[in-house]
Amino acid sequence: MILLRRLLGDVLRRQRQRQGRTLREVSSSARVSLGYLSEVERGQKEASSELLSAICDALDVRMSELMREVSDELALAELAQSAAATEPVPTPVRPRLNSVSVRGVPPERVTIKAPAEAVDVVAA
Repeated sequence: MILLRRLLGDVLRRQRQRQGRTLREVSSSARVSLGYLSEVERGQKEASSELLSAICDALDVRMSELMREVSDELALAELAQSAAATEPVPTPVRPRLNSVSVRGVPPERVTIKAPAEAVDVVAA
């Protein structure tokens, strides 16, 4: 199961770490307890919109940028989850075609009129 609070916490942590800032610095700027901010970053607590706004202000990041990054992470997680849930699709077996040798024929003189997926051309 994909938890939005975990994705949000991961993105917040990356934003903070990109700036080289500590939890203490951001919690002080956002006026949020250090422990609570830590729990939000670890995805253990759901952050309210007011709290997210304060954290974004402290990180000098637009909330829309934060949410866009979370949305991208969510899309990737959903793709990975659906790929893991489905059975692998077998590769279709293509019939083997007769080989044609064009050795000694200049390349500009070779013309093949057939659908590309039906012909295997091997330069010799």
